[in-house]
Amino acid sequence: MTRINTNVSALTAQNFLGKSNKGLGTTLERLSSGLRINRGADDPAGLIVSETLRSEMTSLENAIGNSERASNVIATAEGALAEVAALLITIKGLTVEAANTGALSDEEIRANQLQVDSAIESITRIANSTTFSGLQLLNGNMGYVTSGVSTSAVKGLDVYSAMLGSQDYLTVTVSGVISAQRGELRLSGGITALSQSVTLEVASNRGVEVFNFVSGFAASSIVMAINAVTGATGVSAAFVNGANANSGISFLSIDYGSDAFVSVRALPSSSGTFTVKKYNEATATYVAAQRDVGRDVVATINGTTTTGDGSMLTLNSGGLDMRLKLDTQFGSGNSTTFYVTGGGAMFQLGPHINTSEQVSVGIASIAASNLGSIESGFLNEVSTGGIASLVSGNTAGASKIVEEAISQISVLRGRLGAFEKNTLETNINSLSITLENVTSSESDIRDADFAEESANLTRNQILVNAGTSVLSIANQTAQSVLSLLQ
Repeated sequence: MTRINTNVSALTAQNFLGKSNKGLGTTLERLSSGLRINRGADDPAGLIVSETLRSEMTSLENAIGNSERASNVIATAEGALAEVAALLITIKGLTVEAANTGALSDEEIRANQLQVDSAIESITRIANSTTFSGLQLLNGNMGYVTSGVSTSAVKGLDVYSAMLGSQDYLTVTVSGVISAQRGELRLSGGITALSQSVTLEVASNRGVEVFNFVSGFAASSIVMAINAVTGATGVSAAFVNGANANSGISFLSIDYGSDAFVSVRALPSSSGTFTVKKYNEATATYVAAQRDVGRDVVATINGTTTTGDGSMLTLNSGGLDMRLKLDTQFGSGNSTTFYVTGGGAMFQLGPHINTSEQVSVGIASIAASNLGSIESGFLNEVSTGGIASLVSGNTAGASKIVEEAISQISVLRGRLGAFEKNTLETNINSLSITLENVTSSESDIRDADFAEESANLTRNQILVNAGTSVLSIANQTAQSVLSLLQ
């Protein structure tokens, strides 16, 4: 049949030409943008997934940046601590030199004191001036704030990390299990003087000394002789009950813990014997022995049983990393509670904001008034006018303070170094691998395949050209009706 009102062939040609034009437009859009998905209609499900992946990529990139910035902060603090360590070593050397009073004049000792004063001032200046982008690092600004610490039970406290989360404070409860002990040997009571000559070797983990005691040597003189060289041997002597020689003599190691021991024995060259005993806990009696070893403190911290080193306890759990020194009498039946109320530096290391992807680090003040301990004293006391100054002659006290300060700085540097190497650097490596994989996944979903789209472009161009030709032919077919009217 031949009709002129409705040209079905032209309509069909127009329909397919429109589709070809739309396909050509889509292909050109993808080739010009480089993206397969430019709007939700291109791939609704793919758009949802790719937007989620893009959000995760942004979070990962910022988490890597956070970790790198945190590494820079820690490196800045550690570099300043290295200078403090060098100054402390210098102070230690000057202290040892000043102890040589037989060869140094008072003027030379005063000159050493001036150098010590200058070094201590420099340490405090470093504490106050070490900053990163305006953030104070070593003046206590990044240290933790504690409250309720009993100085009778806790002799020293360093909080290195504490995660408070949404809490206002973190409760720390320490319960004693076993107190720290020194190595101890006892000479039985009733001996006021030696009946025979004896050559004693007295030793501990610090050193050894030999004593020649003749027959008739008084027990009180033995105590005095032992105590006169305690600094060399690490062993002190005392009457068990006050100054009563009949009560016996106790030989104690200066240090506490399983690394500390005391040894008292008569050498083979002795004319007589010297029998000492140690306490046997299993039988609750004293048995003959020439050596006794101390005992480490054992306590529970927030329910976690921890064995210390001497009287020093260290806890490193998921939410709390700390070191505290307990009183030597803190044992079974003793308990103390204190609180971490804030402070510290919190680093966001993961792509999601929650406590599992955050790390809190504390850096206490390293000013001279904070380096040292309650027992040994603090570094500022080594300055002129202090009780441990070189000019006062208390070089032994100054040496203990400086050694304690060196230990504190070394531990802090080690912990910061471990945090930078084992936490920050590994976190950056891990996040970088994750970012690479997520980016690859997002690219597979969203990016255009140029090889495929180039082929589609050629196909759609041909279809458009063919469709245009077909539509022209379809429009011409209706004109054939005119031949019927002639």
